[in-house]
Amino acid sequence: MKFKVLIEKGEDGYFVATVPSLPGCISQGKTEAQAKENIKEAIELHLEALAEDGIPITQPTHGKVTDVQVKL
Repeated sequence: MKFKVLIEKGEDGYFVATVPSLPGCISQGKTEAQAKENIKEAIELHLEALAEDGIPITQPTHGKVTDVQVKL
């Protein structure tokens, strides 16, 4: 399965990775590459927990990220 992952640099300098289609699935790393590796493990553990709890695993939805401009 493929998941869209959002990686952002946190205020502490670490990179934080979240999975929009798996609420609560989050990880981090000192580098972007480390955060990406760590979120793979987090996704696997998250999916295992869902399966153990009898919660169906659905295919991830793929949305679109876009920019919007607002006036201040």
